[in-house]
Amino acid sequence: MPITVKIDICTGCGQCVDSCPYSAIELKNEKAFINDFCNECNACLSVCPEGALTEFALKSDLPKSINLNEYKGVWVFAEQRSGYIASVALELLGAGRRLADALKTTLTAVLFGSNEEEAKELIRWGADKVFHANDSSLNKFNDEPYCQLLLDLIRQHKPEIVLAGATAIGRSFIPRVAGRLKTGLTADCTSLEIDKETGNLLQIRPAFGGNIMATILCPEHRPQMATVRPRVMKRNLYNPDRNGEIINVPIQNLKSRTKVLDTVNESSECMINLQDAEIIVSGGRGLGGSKGFEMLGELARLLGGTIGSSRAAVDEGWIPYRHQVGQTGKTVCPKIYLACGISGAVQHLVGMQSSDIIIAINKNPEAPIFNVATYGIVGDIYEVVPLLINKIKEAKE
Repeated sequence: MPITVKIDICTGCGQCVDSCPYSAIELKNEKAFINDFCNECNACLSVCPEGALTEFALKSDLPKSINLNEYKGVWVFAEQRSGYIASVALELLGAGRRLADALKTTLTAVLFGSNEEEAKELIRWGADKVFHANDSSLNKFNDEPYCQLLLDLIRQHKPEIVLAGATAIGRSFIPRVAGRLKTGLTADCTSLEIDKETGNLLQIRPAFGGNIMATILCPEHRPQMATVRPRVMKRNLYNPDRNGEIINVPIQNLKSRTKVLDTVNESSECMINLQDAEIIVSGGRGLGGSKGFEMLGELARLLGGTIGSSRAAVDEGWIPYRHQVGQTGKTVCPKIYLACGISGAVQHLVGMQSSDIIIAINKNPEAPIFNVATYGIVGDIYEVVPLLINKIKEAKE
């Protein structure tokens, strides 16, 4: 729970300042003050001799009801990596454009780092405005400055809806933003709609292991915030002649206790990003061991694709987590998804069932994967896949 300072009994002794491991307490006018670095670890509660710190917010400190009419516009956080806009940002612009048109409002992208040309690209993909913080210190992602900067922009301009990608970056700092705004956040959405009667954002995501689709609302707080899984939204049409407004965001007093020195990319035989791949060859428990993935790797290379896996194979230690497809892995939408030895649990289907063509190979004719497969092959993987490899080699020769 939030830590509150009882100003009337605080003596400004400073013992709480020394006890805080996050440097979240400072003295202002000889009184303790809790800043945005507070992680609610409660380390300070036991050291205050006056009992001026409490985890129960006073009524006077509780957030007051807000005027929902003050919040207008749809915002998309445009994630960038190595100076280039991430594909999930373009997908969010497609979803955001549809929501903004339904609400008859503007669509704004928020870009930290990168360059002005990338900001112009966001407009060509559908944004009306772009808030661009063009500072080299933001080129590499860091939780604290990103969180502080986005908070300042939201508090100043009051958007109605804020969307971000459910990526490693989005999952890291967007919950911090929502928590400090005291608003709701729906994670890993697969669909977004506008309620025609109330104008609220309908945030739809899988629940209970993918067995049901839950619709979540945030009717009394703003902004309405959601993260969206990559590869589930369609991009808007690209218009090279589209014009919009780019607003430069000044960088002032950004605080950070950490500094990103370098980013190291993990090496892999199949360097294609799983979520960007057009062909994915996935393996499951039916492979029986890690050697099976060596065979699938050869098939993936011949097809110009990459390797995926079910959670069962990752849990067994046969392949790293970065290859996992499913509810607790990555959502993919390739042109061809080849499922080898995957039974088809609902958790896995959530992550790949929107693929254009699904080819399933399994020796169990009753496997659920065949219910969503475009083509199914009932047979032993270690017989079928080598035949495929040989046929592809012959065709290439």
